[in-house]
Amino acid sequence: MTQADNPSPPPGNVLTRLLRLRPYFGKPISAWRLAVAATVLMALTEPLIPALMKPLLDKGFQQGGLELWMVPVALILLFGVRGLCGFLAQVALAKVTNSGLLALRAAMFRKLLDAELNLFRQQSASALANTLVYEVQTGAAMLVGALISLTRDSLTLLALVAYLLIVNWKLTLIVVFLFPAVAAVMRTLSRRLYRLTKASQDATDRLAYVVEENVLAHRDVRLQAAQGAQAQRFHELGDALRRLSMKSIVASAAMTPLTQLLAAIALAAVITVALVQSADKTTSVGDFAAFITAMLMLVAPIKRLSEIANPITRGLAAMERGLDLMNLTPSETGGSVTLARARGDIEFQDVCVTYPGSAVAAVDHFTLSVRSGETVAIVGASGSGKTTLVNLLPRFVDSSAGQILLDGHALNQWSLASLRAQFGLVSQHVLMLNDSVANNIALGQTMNRDRVSECLLAANLGDLIADLPAGIDTLVGHNAMQLSGGQRQRLAIARALYKDAPVLILDEATSALDSESERAVQEALQRLMVRRTTLVIAHRLSTIQHAHRIVVMEAGRMLETGTHDELMARGGAYFRLHQLGFPSAPSPSGEPA
Repeated sequence: MTQADNPSPPPGNVLTRLLRLRPYFGKPISAWRLAVAATVLMALTEPLIPALMKPLLDKGFQQGGLELWMVPVALILLFGVRGLCGFLAQVALAKVTNSGLLALRAAMFRKLLDAELNLFRQQSASALANTLVYEVQTGAAMLVGALISLTRDSLTLLALVAYLLIVNWKLTLIVVFLFPAVAAVMRTLSRRLYRLTKASQDATDRLAYVVEENVLAHRDVRLQAAQGAQAQRFHELGDALRRLSMKSIVASAAMTPLTQLLAAIALAAVITVALVQSADKTTSVGDFAAFITAMLMLVAPIKRLSEIANPITRGLAAMERGLDLMNLTPSETGGSVTLARARGDIEFQDVCVTYPGSAVAAVDHFTLSVRSGETVAIVGASGSGKTTLVNLLPRFVDSSAGQILLDGHALNQWSLASLRAQFGLVSQHVLMLNDSVANNIALGQTMNRDRVSECLLAANLGDLIADLPAGIDTLVGHNAMQLSGGQRQRLAIARALYKDAPVLILDEATSALDSESERAVQEALQRLMVRRTTLVIAHRLSTIQHAHRIVVMEAGRMLETGTHDELMARGGAYFRLHQLGFPSAPSPSGEPA
């Protein structure tokens, strides 16, 4: 059963859940005070409108009962004050909402940047983006607006009821009996709305994920002629979302007619009793008109209050997804060891890695010592554990058993920032931000434009940069997709050159280059690898034949190790791989390799 089928109940009462938002939406205090003060003043002026009816009817139509100017001036002043209060409340409310959104989004994005990597295996990019960008914005607008409406309408209701008690307390008791019935209706339907809202959010995430998958895999979908199957999959999920939306709309729409029916019953009873009182000469025309006017004015706030559960429920559900993302997602943890620049001595000690849900170890009792400045190549068939092994070093993956030492310190003893500063990575899966070439190269480092240009030249990208309209300031677009695969990979190499880390990880770093480009890049990499520890994953002989050592892996284990010549002379697993042309096909991104 999915979460959408059995959504969790609301965590505590509404007030408790609202207090979770206080750190983000509690400021600015001055804006809150202005919004509340303006709202309170607007609500308190509400009874003045029916109050004008009594003197107007009892005295205004009698000769000399009221001065001619009094009622028009009173109306203009009254609605002028109400208009000013409404303007101030709306502006202050907008400031509160936008300031709170900025604080919440900043906290959520910071959590994403520091979250344990399991989060990105459990949730799709579209679901995280939808929560951070769209849901919290919609939820905040609905929730803050609903809370102000709740304050205004509740005070309006109290003010009008107080006025009604002054005018005719007997008739008012009939009206007051309406409130418990309305509360019961709201409570029942709001619970259903919460469950349906949570289910709709989960269904929306699944629908967005289908879109994300098909955008990323558009070539494969077309090649496999899978458009029909994917369209049917999208339709089925969309239809499930439609059904949930309709159920939510039915629950929300039922509040208004039920509330209006209860109000009509109360109104009918009031008119009946008022007619009896009028016959007994216990009420005047002005009193009755003022009472009916005030009572009819109760309908609007009661109607809005009956509908307030929907925006509060939806707003809370949306905001709580963001809060849960921060509160339930653990951050990455590291130790206290910090070094400006490591020597680069690496030691794998009986390391094992087993991915969740897998019964087979991706790395199985692996032991290896790599000396500072040594180049070690790791080869093996696809799925042998090569990429998992190097992903252990910057702690993109944590070992299940054993430990890895860098300069004599276990990796979990290093602070994460200091640990990852020691590694430069060039992977076959190149990712670039939608920013300038220069900012992509100097990513996370202090900008030096001259050095950026040098690194681009060293990565054999001089001609490309010369042809770009704004040189190194040219925006690369979404993942630099307007560039070729080889050009994107050389941008990643230039980034590693710029970082100048003591340990290099080259994961199929030249797999997308043609022979001429590969030769130029290899020269740059050879210069970069001098006096640096380098781990190379490759299937091209030209990439690894000069390595100090070559490690052959199979099923997560080390089969043999030695130089190229030693392993060829041995005639073992490396020799067989070499004879087959190193058929180690790249692994899909994110999968064990």
